[in-house]
Amino acid sequence: MNPNSPLLLTDEQMRRFITEGFLILNAEFSDGFHDRLVQQLNDVYEQEGNPGNNLLPRIPDIQKVLDHPVVSGALTSVLGPNYLMHAHRHGHYNASPEPGRWHKDSYWGYKRMRNHHPWWAMIMYFPQETPIELGPTGIMPGTQNYETRTFEEDCPSGEFLASGTAGTFALIHYDIWHRSTSNRLGQHRYMLKFEFMRTQAPTKASWNLQNPDWAAPLSLAPPLIRQETMWEETWNWLNGQVGGLAHTAAYSPTALQDLSKGLQDAFEPYALHAAYELARGGQEGVEALLEGLHHPSEKVSRTAAYGLAISGSEAVEGLLSALESSRVATVVHSVFALGELRHVAEKAVSYLIKLQNHSSERVRQAAVEAIGMIGVPTQDVVYGLTRGLQDTDVQVRFMAALSLARLGPNADEAVPQLKKCLEDDNRYVRAHAVDALHYIGTDRAKDVLIPFLLKSRWCPSTTKVSQYYP
Repeated sequence: MNPNSPLLLTDEQMRRFITEGFLILNAEFSDGFHDRLVQQLNDVYEQEGNPGNNLLPRIPDIQKVLDHPVVSGALTSVLGPNYLMHAHRHGHYNASPEPGRWHKDSYWGYKRMRNHHPWWAMIMYFPQETPIELGPTGIMPGTQNYETRTFEEDCPSGEFLASGTAGTFALIHYDIWHRSTSNRLGQHRYMLKFEFMRTQAPTKASWNLQNPDWAAPLSLAPPLIRQETMWEETWNWLNGQVGGLAHTAAYSPTALQDLSKGLQDAFEPYALHAAYELARGGQEGVEALLEGLHHPSEKVSRTAAYGLAISGSEAVEGLLSALESSRVATVVHSVFALGELRHVAEKAVSYLIKLQNHSSERVRQAAVEAIGMIGVPTQDVVYGLTRGLQDTDVQVRFMAALSLARLGPNADEAVPQLKKCLEDDNRYVRAHAVDALHYIGTDRAKDVLIPFLLKSRWCPSTTKVSQYYP
């Protein structure tokens, strides 16, 4: 076996990631490697400040960490072999004796509906030994699928601290609740954050699968709330199933009524459990979820959409009808569910293209992402996403470019418009146009991409104190 091959996760590790939303691993390098890396960070921060998105070209040794078999293997296991590293990356420096606030990272705006399926993940890498006193990142296990805080803001009873030796990193579901903790030692503490996106829906397990049947991990971190149906569906989705729940539940009228009421439960975990259980119930479950989709409460509507997103072909017609709603949130939730249904919702593409004329940027943002996730018919999808590249809203443009990256060579017709996007005022539109051209990979795409990269290449040795020599 090639020693540089990705070291894939085990079944047990994947079960823990699905349930708890994170794993703590270690990229083992020599102490000297980590010492040099920390010294480079010290020099850059003291002389130039935080390099922000230029963290990697400014300190190229970090790429060795990202290429480490443990890191690449963890990312491959969760996101598949062709994952994309997002253009946004950040070096978090924590010297504060006060803990940070609990938060979920944004998708460059907080209005995007978050995926339960792991389409996105982050690596949080600690280049120095990070004991608890130095202020490691705190993670609240099992909260990746909850929009609301299911724990007390000021009560970290279940908090997990990502402390460890130099080279420790946390692989986290993008949407998990986390925070910085107090640095009581007053010494430098760096955490280098990189974001990654799945570019292809799973067709089979991408980890070291031994047993295809779902089973909860051997132990669960307290106070994690059991969500067996949700966990099983995610496991099956990662094994290549669309709508990873068998429609085997035969609910009585009373049980259906109780589950429908459960969508309105004030405690989000219970409401989501009801949504996932209704998704098991075939057409009757779908009808209850569609009723929830149109509920006056946007929270109930969003919860129902998560159930519809895994309900299979039975949900498509009702979701298409919901696109006519006058309420923006209902339309966004419907678009999200259609995108998660992927090719099962192929019929929706023409409807989603029409939504690109919608007055709400939230609808247009959701539409370009869903068009790319459905992916077929290819010609219509490329047409719709190329239109998205020309939208007046920045987020529509860069989501359209990211969606084109999912299509690979099939998106070749979008290359001329992607070339124009390389001159966009927004850094992420430009960056995602580069990503799309790279994943398209045709001769025409390379003829645009390579000259752009040559003109914009970075010299990591050039600083204000060393402009030319050595």
